Amino acid sequence: MPQLVIDIGNSRTKIAIFDDHKLIKNDVLDHLKVELLEVYLEEFDIQQSIISSVKDDIEVLEEVLADRTAYIRFSSKLNTGVINKYKTPETLGLDRLAVVIGARALFPGRNCLVIDLGTCITYDAIDKEGIYLGGSISPGLNMKLRAMHELTGRLPLVQLTFYDELEGYDTRTSMLSGVVNGTLSEIVGFIKRYQVKYSELQVILCGGDAIFFDTRLKNIIFAHTLKTEPDLVLIGLDQVINQQ
Repeated sequence: MPQLVIDIGNSRTKIAIFDDHKLIKNDVLDHLKVELLEVYLEEFDIQQSIISSVKDDIEVLEEVLADRTAYIRFSSKLNTGVINKYKTPETLGLDRLAVVIGARALFPGRNCLVIDLGTCITYDAIDKEGIYLGGSISPGLNMKLRAMHELTGRLPLVQLTFYDELEGYDTRTSMLSGVVNGTLSEIVGFIKRYQVKYSELQVILCGGDAIFFDTRLKNIIFAHTLKTEPDLVLIGLDQVINQQ
C-alpha cells in the first residue's frame, strides 16, 4: 500500500513515496505546491500520508491529504515506538525525533548516534532498548560562516565549499579551514564520548552537509560502524505511519 511522506524543513521540503517500507520515489523542493501534491496522489493511489513540518502554514496541504487519504500530522504525542524521556517533548524538534525513529528501524537492537548536518548540527542517541534521552545542538557550517561575517567588521561572507587542508592560505580558506576542520573535530569528539557511554555504537550521518565528512570520518573511525543515510527523516516518518 503506497504511503506519502512529507518533511517540511527550514530551507527545503522532501516528499517521498514508500511501499512496504521501501522508498520508491522522492523529490527535494524549495516549496511544495498543491498541484504537485495532487500529481503524487493520483499517480500512486496513496492511501496513507504524514507530514512533519517546522512551519505552521500547511493547512491547504493538510486539507487535501485529509480529504483523500488517512492523514496524520507528525508530533511527539503519536505512538513512535521510541521511549521518549526528553524532559520537554513538546519542544523537541520533529526532525530530531524522526531520525532516531529511523535509526531504530534501520538498526534494531543497536545503540545508535545520529548526526544530522543541516542548518544546525544535531547529535541524538537512542540505545538498544529504544530509549531516547536527548542530545545536542550546535551551529551548522553555513551558520558559522554567516556568523563570522555578520558579527565582525571585516570578514567576508564565504560560500561553503569542501576544504581539506589544515591551513588556510588566505582569509577565505582560513575561514573554511576553521569551519570544516573545526566541525570535524567537534564530530569526532562527540563520537568518542558516545562510544565510551554506549558499546558497539552505530553512527549514522544525515543532512545536506554530511557529504563533507563521510569519507573523512571513515578514515578516523571503523567504517563498518558508520553509515550515511540522507533519507533518515523520511524513513522515520514512514515507520510512524505503520505504528498508528
